[in-house]
Amino acid sequence: MRRFFLTLFLLCAFAVLGLGAGALWWLNRPLQLPAPSVDLSVEPGTTPRGITQLVADTGTQVNPQLLYAWFRFSGQDRQIRAGSYELERGVTPRTLLNVLVRGEEATRSVVLVEGWNFRQVRAALAKAEQLKPESVGDSDDALMARLGRPGQHPEGRFFPDTYTYSKGSTDVALLQRAMRAMDKKLEAAWAARAPDLPLKSADDALILASIVEKETGKPADRPEIAAVFVNRLRVGMPLQTDPTVIYGMGALFDGNLRKKDLQTDTPWNTYTRGGLPPTPIAMPGKAALLAAVQPAQSKSLYFVSRGDGSSQFSGSLDEHNRAVNRYQRGVGGAAASEATPRSGQ
Repeated sequence: MRRFFLTLFLLCAFAVLGLGAGALWWLNRPLQLPAPSVDLSVEPGTTPRGITQLVADTGTQVNPQLLYAWFRFSGQDRQIRAGSYELERGVTPRTLLNVLVRGEEATRSVVLVEGWNFRQVRAALAKAEQLKPESVGDSDDALMARLGRPGQHPEGRFFPDTYTYSKGSTDVALLQRAMRAMDKKLEAAWAARAPDLPLKSADDALILASIVEKETGKPADRPEIAAVFVNRLRVGMPLQTDPTVIYGMGALFDGNLRKKDLQTDTPWNTYTRGGLPPTPIAMPGKAALLAAVQPAQSKSLYFVSRGDGSSQFSGSLDEHNRAVNRYQRGVGGAAASEATPRSGQ
C-alpha cells in the first residue's frame, strides 16, 4: 500500500512539474500575429477578460480564456491600463502583460522646427503618422477658437520641439501641448528680461524673438542680432528686416525678394512701417526668446551676412556700407557672396 501511495505521489508531482514546464513554455512563446505589427486599443473601463478577447479579435492566435487565466494568476489583471498599443512580432503572453501594466503605448513623433510659420506647422501635422486630423477644414481663426484663444493670431504661439503622441491622438491635442509649452517658455523669458528694454509686453518679446529666429544664420549671433533691433527700436529707426517683408507677402513670395517688394506696404513690411510688426512671423525657439529679452550689450545698428552663416555687425552706416562692399559685392579683396544682404540694406 505504501508503494502505491508513493507511486501516486510521484505521478502527481511529475504531472505538476509537467504542467508548470508547459505553462512556462507557453508564457515565453511568441504569439502568432496576423501581421508584423498589430494595433490594440484598450478603452477605459474594459475588463481584463474583455482585453483578452480584444487581443484575439486582432487575429492573433491565442486562446483568450488561457490568456485571461494568466492575467488573473499574475495578480496584475486589475493594473492593466487603457491606451493605444502596438503588438510586434516576438511578443509573448508574459511581455504582453508587462506592456499593458506599464502602459507602454504605441507612440509616434512629429517635429515642429524653429523658424517655421503656422502654415508649415499645419502641413506637418496633416502628414503626421496616426495623428487624427481633427482640425481639417478649420480656418486659422476657427482653430484658435477651438484651442480656447478666439481672436488670437496663431503665428508664433506654438513652441518648436519634438512631440510624441499616442496613436489616435488628435492634432488639436498636440497643438494645445505646443501652445502651453510656448506660454511657459515666453513667461519664463519675460520674467528674466533685461531692464529698460523698448518692449511693452511679453507679446512684443515674442514678435522680436521670431524676427531674431529668422535672421540668425549662426546661433552664437542671436544676442547681437537682437541688440541691433533693440537699438533701432530705441532710436526710432525702422527695423528694415527682410523676413518680415517675406512674411507679409505670403503666397506671393516666389523665392526672390525684389526692390518693389520692399516698397510695397503691408502690415509686416518693416521698411515702410516703424516699430515691430503686428504679429510674430515664425516660431522662435528658446534661444531666440532669451536673446530677445537679454540682447548683447552692443551699439550695433546694422549687420550683413558674411556668406558663411555668420554676420558682420556695424555701429555706423559708413562702417556697414564697407561691410556690404566686402561681403556682398566682393569689394576689398573678399569673394562675393550670393547671400541676401541682411538688415540695414
